[in-house]
Amino acid sequence: MRVFWRDTWRVFWRAMRMSLRNPAWVIIGLAQPVLYLVFFGPLLEPLAGQLGTGNAYQLFVPGIMVQLGIFGAMFVGFGLIAEVRAGVVESQRVTPASRTALLLGRVLRDVVVLFVQAVLLVLVALPMGLRAPLAGIVLGVVIVALLGASLSSVSYAVALTVKSEDVMAPLLNAVAFPVLLLSGILLPMSLAPGWLETLSEINPFKHVVDGVRSAFAGNVTATDSWVGALITVALVVLGLWYGTRTFRRESS
Repeated sequence: MRVFWRDTWRVFWRAMRMSLRNPAWVIIGLAQPVLYLVFFGPLLEPLAGQLGTGNAYQLFVPGIMVQLGIFGAMFVGFGLIAEVRAGVVESQRVTPASRTALLLGRVLRDVVVLFVQAVLLVLVALPMGLRAPLAGIVLGVVIVALLGASLSSVSYAVALTVKSEDVMAPLLNAVAFPVLLLSGILLPMSLAPGWLETLSEINPFKHVVDGVRSAFAGNVTATDSWVGALITVALVVLGLWYGTRTFRRESS
């Protein structure tokens, strides 16, 4: 176990150094949610009453955070494809390092990046009008970080399977946009027609969004908050299982 965590740390630190040397993608990943806050957030303020809250940003910011977690983690696999092409992954495979460590180290880097981005997003939103309890913000940020762990694991597994940006890009887009539209990220699905709201109920990310919104509203112990947290944990378990299984299979 000690060797496993040592190997995980080494993979994590290598990946983190690469991010620190070229922070452009971290900044770009944060820029889009901030632009949503600046240009779309003010449009929701007159609708705050219809949205069921006196503070529209309590609904909007959690949705944008989950969007950051989804898109920030789903596309990390493109970096792994580049590493496969450069022979980095193959050189790591010939070492005695655990295949799980090769995945987990990269995933932990993605979690740290998403955590920092989510905190910065909240700090930007506070002067714009966001009002939320500290406990709710902490729970929301943790949920987004865990969601990132799940999706980055899946992204790495898919990348290791297809080994082609031309295949991976349309595949992820085909999944990401329906998930985005049916999760109520920009607006609550309660505003949608009945058939669309019913369809969104089968989307687990919709319940994650509801959980983060409930936490930001101060209902940390409410059912929505804990359902969102439990679904996120389940997604993490499934994502890590799939990612680890793929790393081991591709290495055999």
